[in-house]
Amino acid sequence: MDFRKAIAKGRVSPLPSFSDVQEKHHLTTKPSRLFTTFYIPLPNRKRLIVPLPVPPALWIWMTTKLGRKRASFSIFAVLIGIMWVGFVLAKAAITGEHPKWPKPISSKPPTLVYGREDLRRIWEWEVASGHYPIPEEIRMAVKPLNPGIPPLHLQRSFGTSKQQRSPSTIGIGSRRTYPDIQAKPPNTAYPPRVPPGTVADLDVIMDNCDFSDNKYVRDCLEVLRLGAGLDVNNRLRRGKVDIWKYIFKEDTAATRMPPPKQQQLTLKQQQLLKEGSTNTGLRRKTVLEPPLTNLSIPVPPKPMVDLPGPCDSDYPRIFHMFWTGPFTDKPYTAILSFLFTQNIGLHTKTPDPLVCRPEFWMWINPGPAAAVPNPHALGDMFQELADNPWASPFLHPRFKDVVKFKMWNTTEQLDGIPEIKADWRVNVDTLFNSGDAKYKQKEQLGNKQEAMAAEALASTIEAPDHIKSHILNATEQAQVHGKSTTAAAAASSYPSGGGGGDDLFNRVGSTSESTYDRLSVILSDMARFVLCHRFGGTYLDADTVFLRDWEELWGYRGAFAYRWSRLPDYNTAVLRLNKGSALGTFLLRTILRNGLDFHPMSIAIYMKESFLQPLLLRLPDALFDPAWLALEGYQRERPQWPTFTNFAQFFRPPVTESAAPQMLGFDGFFKGAYSYHYHNGWWEHFDASRDFPDLGPRFKEGERKARTKLRDDAAKASRDAQASASSWTTGSRHRSTPQTRPLTQEQLQALEDEEDDVLRDQRDIPWSTVMKRTFEAYIRGERPNMYGEWLEW
Repeated sequence: MDFRKAIAKGRVSPLPSFSDVQEKHHLTTKPSRLFTTFYIPLPNRKRLIVPLPVPPALWIWMTTKLGRKRASFSIFAVLIGIMWVGFVLAKAAITGEHPKWPKPISSKPPTLVYGREDLRRIWEWEVASGHYPIPEEIRMAVKPLNPGIPPLHLQRSFGTSKQQRSPSTIGIGSRRTYPDIQAKPPNTAYPPRVPPGTVADLDVIMDNCDFSDNKYVRDCLEVLRLGAGLDVNNRLRRGKVDIWKYIFKEDTAATRMPPPKQQQLTLKQQQLLKEGSTNTGLRRKTVLEPPLTNLSIPVPPKPMVDLPGPCDSDYPRIFHMFWTGPFTDKPYTAILSFLFTQNIGLHTKTPDPLVCRPEFWMWINPGPAAAVPNPHALGDMFQELADNPWASPFLHPRFKDVVKFKMWNTTEQLDGIPEIKADWRVNVDTLFNSGDAKYKQKEQLGNKQEAMAAEALASTIEAPDHIKSHILNATEQAQVHGKSTTAAAAASSYPSGGGGGDDLFNRVGSTSESTYDRLSVILSDMARFVLCHRFGGTYLDADTVFLRDWEELWGYRGAFAYRWSRLPDYNTAVLRLNKGSALGTFLLRTILRNGLDFHPMSIAIYMKESFLQPLLLRLPDALFDPAWLALEGYQRERPQWPTFTNFAQFFRPPVTESAAPQMLGFDGFFKGAYSYHYHNGWWEHFDASRDFPDLGPRFKEGERKARTKLRDDAAKASRDAQASASSWTTGSRHRSTPQTRPLTQEQLQALEDEEDDVLRDQRDIPWSTVMKRTFEAYIRGERPNMYGEWLEW
């Protein structure tokens, strides 16, 4: 060691050092165990003596570890923070307001485009329509009357629902009765239907299913099964289970008690009235929207017993689904699951007049997402559906009242929303906006193309009679909803750049992981909000399978989506919005002002910054996506059944668990959940060994068409493999493939009998195949649906 350098540099002692002034002060004063004296240098070599509440032992330890400068800075930062907190709390105590803490610094700009007064208008509209509690940040001076919940003394005394813990509205709704739903002997082979007109108590469901409160998916599914009587012949619980009942009936409105009289305003309420119009504390854009003074008059909810018929026109029962490209086994299975589970009256010749039958609207966009209208699109769409073996069965007259195909056109749909009709074209360059990713179209729709699309009327398209009836029905429905009857109003899309290829703007559906149709996914994010706000109902992604009847969910009048697995955000793979609601108006205007970004994570930001989250209820994912939490590594100590470690196991379960699907069947798959979302997998096969619609003699033509295509594709793949493996000479590269003669009916039947040999079936049947074959057996008439009802033709 070089001691000369060490001596020249000086030694740093770990012991505390003092100046002459400090030493004199230390010797002439009595030491304190709570305060340390600091000397702040001033001009003219003077020092300011400041005693601070810092224990000397702590100060010596900090200077030893951090050094004098860092320790001093840390001490002063902590003291300033304590003083600021004390000031805020003192001010809150004097004024009676809740302390307002600063928001964390965010790198993203604010999304809120409404002030507090308009947010209150939205809350008042939704509450008057029968919706739920109001957060304190909205600053409502007077609790509004809520016809959606009964008075406080009539509410259930058990449970820990958040609504009951902190009521922010005054319930004036009807008394609720929670029936015991069980199969009664001798009809105990199948579960009973939930009685028509019942309502789901989502407070009870949240109490038993909310991941934020450490509720397990497996326990949630048990509550869902038991409350709806789905545990038929398998109820092992003993004792009272009233606390798990979540389905109720409402008494007639005539039995409601008169609303309480308005009490005199307290000082706090008067203060809220004075200051309630300010936007202090809201993280919002600089330029706000005009005041929301043009909202429609809210319609108070009516008990089902008071309706003139089984359906409530203000809350239509429509399932929406969006599909791009040729029809495949994915939407085919989704529709089959709808027919198998929902109460649509297919087991009777005439529908039950006491049952409100839901409808399934399949929205088709047969071209790429970046599109211009085609004047013959509607006729082309139904012709393609009729020629497609996966789609043609649903054009059968037996299903025409419950399954309806609709043409999606972005221009027509956005123009059909009054809130954004005049402004959405401003964002046409970034129409495909998803989070931070924006995709600009290559070529925009010109006036000449719009005029060309408007020339042909949908009703004049040449088509066979069985297809034309669907076209006419679609046109009539369009007139009912105020649409144009031109083909432009029902037009499909083709590549805007002209040319084919597999670039992002020309893709039509996802055929593999490497050719994922991202733009169609973004378009579907838009479609769900537009369709639900315009027509009402519930949107579901096409990678969804129904698992039970949704009767009681239709009875709930509020809006909902579901939780994004472990994150407190929304997944809009299931989305309920009411037709023309104030919440829908808020969302569409906010989305417009934020570049038409409909991504679920962006929706979560919009709702959070506006304090409107309770209005779009975030239901537990156990109801619609029960595999998700365990798949991401949560709750595996008490997993639900089946337990997936990735979504592909729906199509290919692990070998060690591959016996379960065939053994347990449909009833063993997340029983209790309303639906299952298998998250994409568009390139997977529901039934790898029987990849064709297997619906029996009525639909034999489509089945043979699909079988023939499979054989042709297999033969082509074999020829291509042989061609690539063989050495071609220059003169033989263009030789043609020999033509084969069409098979006779006898040859086709013999070939199908050979293909149907059980030894050619897959040995381990996955869950996806169990779903498809169960639904097909119901259509063939080989088994009843999940409620024991046989299909009547």
